[in-house]
Amino acid sequence: MTDLTNSLLQRRGFLGRLAAAAGAGFALVGCGTSAPAGNAGAAPAAAGKKFRWRLVMVVPKTFKIWGDGILEFADKVRVMSGGRLNIDVYGAGELVPPLEVFDAVKQGQVELGHSASYYWRGKIPGAEYFTSVPFGLNADGMLSWLYSGEGLALWEELYAPHGIKPIPCGNTGVQMGGWFRKEIKSIEDFRGLKMRMPGVGGEVIAKAGAKPVLIPGNEIFPHLETGVIDAAEWIGPYHDYLLGLPKVANYYYSAGWHEPGSMLELLVNLEAWNSLPEDLQLIVRNCAIATSSKMFASWLHMDAVYYEKLKQEGKTIFKEFPPEVTHQLHLYADEVLKEVAGKSPIAAKIHASFKAFQQSYEAYQELSERAYVRAQKA
Repeated sequence: MTDLTNSLLQRRGFLGRLAAAAGAGFALVGCGTSAPAGNAGAAPAAAGKKFRWRLVMVVPKTFKIWGDGILEFADKVRVMSGGRLNIDVYGAGELVPPLEVFDAVKQGQVELGHSASYYWRGKIPGAEYFTSVPFGLNADGMLSWLYSGEGLALWEELYAPHGIKPIPCGNTGVQMGGWFRKEIKSIEDFRGLKMRMPGVGGEVIAKAGAKPVLIPGNEIFPHLETGVIDAAEWIGPYHDYLLGLPKVANYYYSAGWHEPGSMLELLVNLEAWNSLPEDLQLIVRNCAIATSSKMFASWLHMDAVYYEKLKQEGKTIFKEFPPEVTHQLHLYADEVLKEVAGKSPIAAKIHASFKAFQQSYEAYQELSERAYVRAQKA
């Protein structure tokens, strides 16, 4: 993804395989005798009291899958609350500028925001871990770290000083590695390459000698067409096709090492959250989980459909980065993430938790999911 500042403003999901588990399993959150974490400040139930909240997004409401999902989230909350909590959704720029979503929620101008945490990495070191980092966790792993590991508690700790409660709400899954006008055969091919890849991924390719270019999504096509840039990453087959990228570059690389499982976030003003009775808090939580499942499933489906479309059209050359290239990029990514971890004590704590969880998670993936993929090909 990303223009961690601009580009994601026009773009961009939970787990297809875990959608049923998320809907059935996590829907039980808060149904026991003890209150869920973060509910200590919940207001006593007020029969008949109604709330009207506003939600601002970093992307337009018309953004496929993302915008659709958040409109559906608001509708779910309305229906499940019996009209006690109504949410008005505003797309990027309709109420506040997209990159001011975090501050608008923090200052109480609105009650809710929807975004991706790595937009805020400049002001909150460590925030990038809760969207995606190069060679990080895939969508399944992000879900596990957040809900079963320390991830969600650390995320809440990171945002607490800003008066914001984060709730996971969407995932794009592993993205593609980008469109290139020439074949990538070695790490040397990145030297001097002008590539649209902002944020942490951009810092990684810069170490390889590339020149990361920061442009918003709507400028990728003309820049790539005219040769102002040599390569660009966006999301995956569906949104890349809609942007017209297959018309201006032939080589389509996988996998998206820079964003292996991009989580989206629901930002909730903490004071507004604590004003809700517990039953409405649970409705918001569980509607976010249901929306996540639906969004991720839609992303997987549409990317698969458009992958087939690209193959049938026969103009795109699908490639995987050579192992020596990804190995070197991985080394550079480790350097960049250590630099992120050194920016604050909480960033260091998040980095340590993420890496420890990933180590055990990846070991089991080799025994389970990846072993199954290998068995399929045998």
